[in-house]
Amino acid sequence: MTSEPTLTIVGTATSQGVPVLGCDCPVCTSGDPRDQRLRASVLLRNGTETLAVDAGPDFRTQLLRERVHSLAGLILTHEHNDHTAGLDDVRPYCFRQKIDMPVYCLPRVAEELRSRFAYAFSDYPGVPRLDIREVGFGEEINFNGRAVTLLEVLHGKLPILGLRIGDLAYLTDAKTLPERTLRQLRGVKTVIISALHHQGTHSHLSLEEALEYVERIGAERGVITHLSHRMGTAAAVEAMLPDKVRCGFDGMRIIIGRS
Repeated sequence: MTSEPTLTIVGTATSQGVPVLGCDCPVCTSGDPRDQRLRASVLLRNGTETLAVDAGPDFRTQLLRERVHSLAGLILTHEHNDHTAGLDDVRPYCFRQKIDMPVYCLPRVAEELRSRFAYAFSDYPGVPRLDIREVGFGEEINFNGRAVTLLEVLHGKLPILGLRIGDLAYLTDAKTLPERTLRQLRGVKTVIISALHHQGTHSHLSLEEALEYVERIGAERGVITHLSHRMGTAAAVEAMLPDKVRCGFDGMRIIIGRS
């Protein structure tokens, strides 16, 4: 493994995952491993430390695949189930590392977690110990000597977290990027951005809209993620993308440079 900071995309699907249960479309029956997509999530690695971004229903499987033996913390972009349902799976790390697991999130998300995972904040033995750290847009998290800047992304009308570390940005579940965020993205060379399918929705970018943001940001490289089975097979999508944009897949690893 490289000693340089990296981002590994461990999930590139939308909320249903791919294949979708009960679906026999060409994507869901594809034999291409790139068309096997877990719920959207990434891992940041810097030196010996690993920071997870989102913990959906596939979180345990993702951590096992990547052989994550210790976890420095999590950033939760927002409260939706496909980004939080696996939070209980930090328990082994809490026990082994003897820590309350740092969880960085917006105040609104923190309130939801304290309700949804109320048992984790009780004195009952054997529960995951969570250290909720409320954050705001524009703040930075110190990740083993590298700054992770938290950005505002609009998921429809819902403000959620995006992030920038060095010359790389990760923007999941996006529909709109405020002007302030676009300014904060100046100098980014690689942008990972969600593109639900060709039409998009009120809360998710279409492929065309995502490609327009790659150009507005001025990135040298784009990667699309949070993909529905309606987008098409990875091979078909790759064939229609501009040269500097890739179709993300589970296990894709990107080296993070300095901005």
